[in-house]
Amino acid sequence: MVLVLAVVGWVVLTDDEYVAPPATAPAAAVRPGEAAATLRDLEAALSTGDPDAAAALAPDGDDEAAALLRALAGNADRIQVEDLTLRYVDSLGGVDGDGRWTATVETGWRFAGFDPVPATAEVEFLLEAEDDRTAIAGVGGATGRTPVWLAGPVDVVRQGDVLVVAAADAGGPAALARNAVPVVRRVLPSWRSGLVVEVPPDASALDGALGAEPGEYAAVAAVTGRVGDDGSPRTPVHVLLNPAVFGELDRQGAQVVMSHEAVHVATGAAVEPDAVPPWLTEGYADYVALRDVDLPLSVTAAQVIRRVRRDGAPAALPGDEAFDTRTTHLGASYEASWIACTMLAERSGEQVLTRFYTGLEVGDDVAAEFRAAFGLSLAAFTEQWRDRLTDLAG
Repeated sequence: MVLVLAVVGWVVLTDDEYVAPPATAPAAAVRPGEAAATLRDLEAALSTGDPDAAAALAPDGDDEAAALLRALAGNADRIQVEDLTLRYVDSLGGVDGDGRWTATVETGWRFAGFDPVPATAEVEFLLEAEDDRTAIAGVGGATGRTPVWLAGPVDVVRQGDVLVVAAADAGGPAALARNAVPVVRRVLPSWRSGLVVEVPPDASALDGALGAEPGEYAAVAAVTGRVGDDGSPRTPVHVLLNPAVFGELDRQGAQVVMSHEAVHVATGAAVEPDAVPPWLTEGYADYVALRDVDLPLSVTAAQVIRRVRRDGAPAALPGDEAFDTRTTHLGASYEASWIACTMLAERSGEQVLTRFYTGLEVGDDVAAEFRAAFGLSLAAFTEQWRDRLTDLAG
């Protein structure tokens, strides 16, 4: 009774009007079941190349999302994407005030005629809860991969042994890729799998396509890598260009870079990168790319010559740290490795160099294999290579 009187007395004596607190709305929840169903619908729309069906999965009134989904259906049709799968995995955080949340989607795809098996990667999808369904508001995010063909509209050239998928005009890269194929096959005639080149809109999108740290590939013109997260030896390997750097190259320089990357594809360099020392991987690719190019050493070895003149010849053949994409001497490391492989071809012939490179496997004793192939120790060859660099530097 005392408690009741005290409350009544407070209400009577105060001038403030008492207002009951509003009821708290329940927090919106993710809808995994609806999301999975929507992703199945998108999978069907992209698999059949149906832009209208894909666009219908965008949030009501979201023209930007509808345009993206429509473009993705067109991409899938022109590229000839097969074995597409979109499986809802989990949400990344909760639903925001607009009813949106980000989900991780296990995505599988294969470029017909080029990829031996589907690539698989976890891709972020932006989803939006509406009254009676879950819609797709965007594709790609800050974590995981965002494949080039899922990031926005692309231009596609599919011709013979070459497939180019580009955020801009694919014609220029396609011509370079077509030229690269015979360059590689003159030395590696058994390579018949074809060449896929992807061109994202910028360096940031390149990092996203490769699932790399921001800025990791900002300084390189191109990179050959797996386009999915699967570690299988058959995982699709494509060449990806950095338009900001690649676009600054002259025609001959761009061709050398494209041919270099095609060698990596042909030799499976991205599948078992630890099987071969980096100087051999990069030097051999440049050896093939430059084999029939008529350029003086003052051009093809300019950076390493400058470095040797300044610092002297390196103590050892370039290792992993020399090919860090953020290093300041990246170009000199490539040139030094090319000179090493050129010397080996001069000594024992191109076929011996090729057999040595392509025959190495993970766990091999590289020094022993080197002696067996070339008839001298790796240490002795390194001294010869240092002498050659010193001579070139004058």
